[in-house]
Amino acid sequence: MKHNLTRRGGRRTAAAALTAVSLIALSACGGDGGNGGDGNGGAQAVEELGENEGQVSILAWPGYVEDGSNDPAVDWVSSFEEETGCEVTSKVYGTSDEALNLAKTGEYDVIAASGDLSLRLIASGDAAPVNTDLVENYEGIFDFLKDTEWNTVDGVNYGIPHGYGANLLMYNADEVDEPTSWGAVFEESEMQKYQGKVTAYDSPIYIADAALYLMKTQPDLGIENPYALDQEQLDAAVDLLKTQRQYVGEYWSDYLKEIQAFQTGDSVIGTTWQVIVNAIDKPSIKAVLPEEGATAWNDTWMLSSQSENVNCAYAWMNHIVSPEANAQATEYFGEAPNSEAACEETENPDHCETFHAGDEEYSEQLWYWRTPVKECLDGRDAECTDYSQWTQAWTEIKG
Repeated sequence: MKHNLTRRGGRRTAAAALTAVSLIALSACGGDGGNGGDGNGGAQAVEELGENEGQVSILAWPGYVEDGSNDPAVDWVSSFEEETGCEVTSKVYGTSDEALNLAKTGEYDVIAASGDLSLRLIASGDAAPVNTDLVENYEGIFDFLKDTEWNTVDGVNYGIPHGYGANLLMYNADEVDEPTSWGAVFEESEMQKYQGKVTAYDSPIYIADAALYLMKTQPDLGIENPYALDQEQLDAAVDLLKTQRQYVGEYWSDYLKEIQAFQTGDSVIGTTWQVIVNAIDKPSIKAVLPEEGATAWNDTWMLSSQSENVNCAYAWMNHIVSPEANAQATEYFGEAPNSEAACEETENPDHCETFHAGDEEYSEQLWYWRTPVKECLDGRDAECTDYSQWTQAWTEIKG
């Protein structure tokens, strides 16, 4: 199995599944795909499976496809290969934008996608509908992870939920008093204390973090969903991030770089994932969920519309969401498993409590990544900014 080590990362809303208009808008920012830009291109989910083809190629975040080569004790691929006869090759990516470009090559059968990628894959025709009846372990997955706005469109399911987690606020307790608010990295009076040692996630989707803070602290802006910003609201988030830029020492997308920066002291506060906190052997490094809540990810295993190994792809999706494999993968990465049965299989008996697995009340504090589109995701009869505008804004922010 091939490994290229690098990695990444919204909230369940009351908004309905994307309409055809939204899909067209998404397609415009996602580009053309294997079936054209009209959503699923008329494709139908397979009704039955045949013999396994002998191989499957997987595109995923680091830590999702482990065969023991990075750590002999971390391996849920070998058992899959032995049981199915499907030899696994894999490639990891660092951001959802990178994954979109890789997925379009058609070289991968299965893609692990966060919510800021999944709808773009659907809209561009690069994802095929998935027949969940053919995935035996689907039934045991937490109901609140199923049929969400980022894995289901117009009642058609495009993937199998994997795991989920929050984008937390990490800090070095030796230099930072425990923060309770995202204001620690957005208010200038706070950031001045850590000049050059603030860090932030390097992606246009990070604009949503600023929008969430503004939503909670500046209600006059009228933000109801951090992924549904009209031009005035986007401008306010951009202004906030331009101010932050003066205090950021480094933007990161490779989590190994953030680990190193906190170990050396080059960074002392900024957005993070729990897996990064877990990987830093330094007791003073801690993370909190601020009072405003947080953006988050809820990853979906998706089938490429160009897959030539559909049977092995389904076999992988069923394996990786099985209680045993899902427990291993989510515990290794540092996120909540997708089922109660997986929680019973974790090595650390406190893992699911730590990550609030199955806790819908905790999940309601999270805004899972979504792809911004022209049709406002909060249901307003107005025009919102789309991902292409966010991408342009992010370039301006970083200068």
